[in-house]
Amino acid sequence: MGALLEALGEVNAARFITLLNRDPFDYTTWQKNLFGDLNVGEISSKTMDLKEEKPITLLLKDLTTF
Repeated sequence: MGALLEALGEVNAARFITLLNRDPFDYTTWQKNLFGDLNVGEISSKTMDLKEEKPITLLLKDLTTF
């Protein structure tokens, strides 16, 4: 959890955990399907592209609108 707190800060880490706990689901299955057949390098590249386009706080706000 330390890395999560460092990356997001306390408020956004709590928001992230709340989103994950909102509805029961199989996290492992979700994680496997989330990135499809992308390898680590492709995932990293896409993450960096998103980070440049939009700060993490705005991405988290987008998630809360579901």
